[in-house]
Amino acid sequence: MMAKKIVVIPGDGIGKEITEAAVRVLKKVEEIHSIGLTYEEKPAGGTAYDMCGNPLPADTIEAAKAADAVLFGAVGGDKWDNVDPAKRPEKAVLGLRKALGLYVNLRPVHVSPVLADYSPLKPDIVTGTDVLIVRELIGGIYFGDRCESEIHNGVERAWDLENYSVPEVERISRFAFNAARKRRHKVTSVDKSNVLATSRLWRRTVIKEAEAFPDVELNHMYVDNCAMQLASHPTQFDVIVTSNLFGDILSDEAAVLGGSIGMMPSASIGELTSLFEPIHGSAPDIAGKGIANPCATILSAAMLLRYALNEDAAASTIEKAVDAALADGWRTPDLYKEGFRKANTETMTEEILKHIK
Repeated sequence: MMAKKIVVIPGDGIGKEITEAAVRVLKKVEEIHSIGLTYEEKPAGGTAYDMCGNPLPADTIEAAKAADAVLFGAVGGDKWDNVDPAKRPEKAVLGLRKALGLYVNLRPVHVSPVLADYSPLKPDIVTGTDVLIVRELIGGIYFGDRCESEIHNGVERAWDLENYSVPEVERISRFAFNAARKRRHKVTSVDKSNVLATSRLWRRTVIKEAEAFPDVELNHMYVDNCAMQLASHPTQFDVIVTSNLFGDILSDEAAVLGGSIGMMPSASIGELTSLFEPIHGSAPDIAGKGIANPCATILSAAMLLRYALNEDAAASTIEKAVDAALADGWRTPDLYKEGFRKANTETMTEEILKHIK
């Protein structure tokens, strides 16, 4: 068996605590599924800046490029607020996206019955929600031409150009269809084709790509309707595929459905390798206190197994273990309510490890 190399980048704040918890879980899963994982830790963010004056050292980039997957913690914190903007910790994330060619962001939102009460939506609406948002990450209006100020017909204006090419849309839609094949075989493509020319190209390209996936159901939804449907009937969705701008907005809306960002993993899939990280920040105010919720990072490790290594069974083992620990009543401070069992980072990790079997 050829070893699979995982580069672990803890970053700043609680990053080290939560990535250490996730690696412990991966090592436990390894005992059952024999995947052949190896680990190498590299610095990034403010921690790297303090070490060498660069938030993303060249050695970290090269290690990430050579890895089968990257497990990332979080970067940033008040400590580096006055650092040169070009050297801010957050530049590490942008640099890795560019260096690794991360073209799709995955944001899964799974609301189990034991966490439905934490949602701002009524439990009967949100229970059973299991949606994967597939967002195109390196195209669209965020990367188009722009002008921050010009005089047109005697008045100042600014503009941003939205554009997509057929190959870009083919690539992201193909990923979404393949992802749906691992789930419930349904894709909702989100656009604004009643108004935008780019959305019309998006829609007809997705329709053409769908011909190669006859086993996957495809439907279309305007972005404004999708935003409403996520809040009123989220269980209808399986895989949502959409553009950079629309995906940015919809994935943040969907993240609220579960009630705590401490439970939300994510992945960015690249041409060279892929990066897996929780969506929450570095939380410097609780760093070192041992109370951070490790679940989002542990679930990101499950995504690493599924999407980088095609180890679906191992990924499911982790996901079931997290659900089981929550079902047993264990809650970290971000989720704790009267009547549940208090857990810190160590306790929560241990309880998850008990259910890996």
